[in-house]
Amino acid sequence: MFNKLFNFTQNHTQFLYKNSLILQNIDKFIYLLILAVFVTSTVFPSDYIGIIAFFATILTLAKLLIVRGEKLEATGAEIWLLAYFMIVIISLAGSSLFALSLKGFLKTVIYLGFYLSTAHFLKNNRDKIFPIFMTIGLCISFEGIIGFLQNFAHVEEISTWQDVSKLNPEEVMTRVYGTLKPYNPNLLGGYFVAGIPALYAVCAGFLTDKKYNAGIIFGVLALISSAALFLTGCRGSYIGMLVILAGTFLVSAKYLWQNYKAIYISIVGGCVALMTSAILLSASLRARVLSMFAMRQDSSNSFRFNVYQSSFNMFKENWLLGIGCGNRNFREIYGIYMRTGFDALSAYNIFLEIAVESGIFALLAFLGFIISTLHDGIKIILKSADTKEVIFLSAAVISICALMIHGLVDTVFFRPQLQFIFWTMVAVISAVNKENHHG
Repeated sequence: MFNKLFNFTQNHTQFLYKNSLILQNIDKFIYLLILAVFVTSTVFPSDYIGIIAFFATILTLAKLLIVRGEKLEATGAEIWLLAYFMIVIISLAGSSLFALSLKGFLKTVIYLGFYLSTAHFLKNNRDKIFPIFMTIGLCISFEGIIGFLQNFAHVEEISTWQDVSKLNPEEVMTRVYGTLKPYNPNLLGGYFVAGIPALYAVCAGFLTDKKYNAGIIFGVLALISSAALFLTGCRGSYIGMLVILAGTFLVSAKYLWQNYKAIYISIVGGCVALMTSAILLSASLRARVLSMFAMRQDSSNSFRFNVYQSSFNMFKENWLLGIGCGNRNFREIYGIYMRTGFDALSAYNIFLEIAVESGIFALLAFLGFIISTLHDGIKIILKSADTKEVIFLSAAVISICALMIHGLVDTVFFRPQLQFIFWTMVAVISAVNKENHHG
């Protein structure tokens, strides 16, 4: 249906294309806007990042309407995504707080528009995956270096970020938060989880091309960023990091197991030993890791359990269509269900958040989309003989898996800094998948 419309408009707007330098170079502008989204994510407030992503979507729609031969094709995962989007629209229409819900919905539109732009751009510009990953990697490295500087400067906490009531002074952690707006160590931790796989991929890509100097530089940056992740004190991102390392070791086994078994085992063992000794030698890191298992004894854990309980009660009473999109909407209605003294901005679990906001069918559609996307990515990784393709797809799959696991205990996933990296990773899988089907 859409492609018939695009074909019609393309046939009637060729004069525009022939007389416009912008339209003839539209891919270059879309590419620059995609890169600008990542660069501005490090220091700009959410609204500005959203505006840049919105312009990328507008240019993509102009390209589809005017540039001859452009058309949309949907993968199985994108059918699930379309179903999710339709359910969110129905949820918006039924929301008791329509104006607040509309704001949340418009953010969803911007994110999905950015995904459409990136996936459509990468479909015919596969060579740009590497520089896009490199841009993400450099932004992650910048935050990693800032994190280390903040750690050495012992930055003050902006709010109560950890329960220090049962800790000795040497066990109190300086939680770094980088330059991401709003300042929050959990947001920085989630940002590292989303982007570190891209940094690993760039390092591996350079080594594959035998550009060893660049590979070593990015390897060092990857180590700095991975270490900075632990300085955030975000326990959810620690779990995410374990997923990243496990995924990286699994993928590297495809190339190293047969010929370099001893080296492979020693590298894996070395990484495990390094992480274990870091936890054992640092009193503050050890206290932070052990607090994960303190259950209700840790006030942060206890707070989350109370929020889960209240959010689940919200879901039970609004299970069909949810309460509508957005955290403002959530806050308004959460007040009715919350336990006294446990106010919350979100459900602290992305799957529970989706179920509360848009109902059970939206959650099922989102899960279908994630599973289908990962299935597509893993299938190509197992079959492909193209090393670069495997590296990029692996980074995308690992990033998505790590974000989903991290999302079990936090909802920073819905912040733009994480969303734009997430949708880029999905777009990489979609673009490679479409080209393989054509091939």
